[in-house]
Amino acid sequence: MNDKIYLTIRMNRELHDKFRSVAAYEGRSMSRQILYLMNQCVIDFEKKNGPIDPLPGDSGQ
Repeated sequence: MNDKIYLTIRMNRELHDKFRSVAAYEGRSMSRQILYLMNQCVIDFEKKNGPIDPLPGDSGQ
């Protein structure tokens, strides 16, 4: 079973280009940089607020 979920985001060209530079500096693709930042956000949130339970009915989409 494939548990990967796709997320499409829209951004302006300037943010895209700057974010691409940040990701390259960190040695990551833009996708990997976004996943890294999302994971860090969840880790930081759970440190402050405790474990996160999935919302009822969440299928991940």
